[in-house]
Amino acid sequence: MTDEKTRMLSGDPYDATDPELAAERERARDLTARYNRTAASDDETRRELLSELFGSVGEGAAVEPPFRCDYGYNVHVGDDFYANFDCVLLDVRRIEIGRNCLVGPGTHVYTATHPIDAGKRSEGLESGEPVTIGDDVWIGGKAVINPGVTVGDGSVIASGAVVVEDVPAGVVVGGNPATVVRELDGGE
Repeated sequence: MTDEKTRMLSGDPYDATDPELAAERERARDLTARYNRTAASDDETRRELLSELFGSVGEGAAVEPPFRCDYGYNVHVGDDFYANFDCVLLDVRRIEIGRNCLVGPGTHVYTATHPIDAGKRSEGLESGEPVTIGDDVWIGGKAVINPGVTVGDGSVIASGAVVVEDVPAGVVVGGNPATVVRELDGGE
């Protein structure tokens, strides 16, 4: 493992042009291209490709093509995970998604980030922060989950929400930036 990959995985600034990282992104692009060409009825091939691409895949997990990610191996999804069309997971750091999670179409989850300072940004280094999504979460279409966010069990992210801060368990959040709209009582 190169120093740049070690830095990436630990959250330190790293050079994404590192040859090992570039090769790993190319591998992910090849696997997602193959996945995105599968027939709707080809569950076995889809399962095999997801298992090869992701770090771990729970039973009954399904992703509708087209789908995109950076590396794949930093993505871990639980049992009965479902992602609808056009999902993007930028996984320079770990993305952990629990069981029974539903991800709406066009949803993006980002772990990659860049320096705020323009001078540092022009140096070309980037970094990342992990994202954790608990069990029984529903993320509406076109939502964006930003680096470093944790979403608590049983919560709902409204369509189009831009989540920039942690979401407690058992709430609905919406808006840009997302804020708590209401608490759930568990029976809804």
